[in-house]
Amino acid sequence: MGRIGGLAKAARHDPVEGTRAARAAFDQKFLDEVDPDRILPPEERDRRAKALRRMHFLKMAWRSAKSRRKRVSRREARKQRRIHHDFC
Repeated sequence: MGRIGGLAKAARHDPVEGTRAARAAFDQKFLDEVDPDRILPPEERDRRAKALRRMHFLKMAWRSAKSRRKRVSRREARKQRRIHHDFC
């Protein structure tokens, strides 16, 4: 039901506009982390924030892949146990 509501909202409103404040807050988090006292030049602060944001998403992707590998290995282990059980 949530997916239907989200699509209905997207059909009536600009989704970019609807998430503008959230995206700005998300980006601000990285700017605050790299330069909380605002002592860096804006270009350097932006460069560092961009690198930190990329690191954040790479970590998320790595964790996701690790979780998928773990799921697959558990599935394979169960499959091997069933095969072993059937032949013993």
